[in-house]
Amino acid sequence: MWTHKAWQGHLMPSGGDRLRAYATWCDAVEGNTTFYATPSRATVETWARQTGDDFRFVIKLPKTITHERRFHGVDEDLRRFLAAIEPLGGRTHALWLQLPGSFAPADVPALESFLRRLPPDHRYAVEVRHRAFFEDARATAILESVLAGADAEWIPFDTTAFFRAAPTSDAERDAWEKKPRMPKRERALTGRPIVRYLGRDATSQTVDGWRPWLEVVAGWLREGRSPTVFIHTPDNADAPVLARRFHDEVRVRVPDLAPLPEAEPVEQGTLF
Repeated sequence: MWTHKAWQGHLMPSGGDRLRAYATWCDAVEGNTTFYATPSRATVETWARQTGDDFRFVIKLPKTITHERRFHGVDEDLRRFLAAIEPLGGRTHALWLQLPGSFAPADVPALESFLRRLPPDHRYAVEVRHRAFFEDARATAILESVLAGADAEWIPFDTTAFFRAAPTSDAERDAWEKKPRMPKRERALTGRPIVRYLGRDATSQTVDGWRPWLEVVAGWLREGRSPTVFIHTPDNADAPVLARRFHDEVRVRVPDLAPLPEAEPVEQGTLF
């Protein structure tokens, strides 16, 4: 996400160490590129150099593991992936298993077997997209039991605010076709809950949609948990600004929460 074109020269400097600039805006990032290919160790070493020890990476496992082979015969792929991300050290806040919508309750035994084989020196978080996990109490309980056995978190992807009204822009229409219509889930299973939230093009609608999360996240903090929240919009053009606003609104409720870093200024060009 830190290379998002809309941010360059607008919220962050063009060129240079883009992750370093992003880390002055937000203290966590979703590692989506690892879903498509395992990065080289040298690339990951540059990520580590550009971020502080307390920066959080939520790194997605490759699709060969979660989507194509669905946890079967993936030991070598997993070994290469874990070796590649090793330079991040403690910055790896969680390894993210995003599962396809076709991954149903009947497939949970494969997930359980995989989680049991994972090394204990990482934390894990699972995102499911089959509606039965949200709407069938038995399926919910089975998945929660499996995740609890591995001390793994359940990542909710809250798209309810986005799907409240028909799309009004090309970016919203594209997201309308591609994003899942997920029921809302607000329960945390571990001390490190992770939330993914999708708003709208209109900032007012995005903010209205996240209001219920403010008290949920504040409650987690009061309980001693350490939540991570990712704010998205259809084009993500202002996502870092919105993320900082969400953080500030949580701080109103939990004043002891540390502020985010001072955002790196962008030098504006001149006409002459």
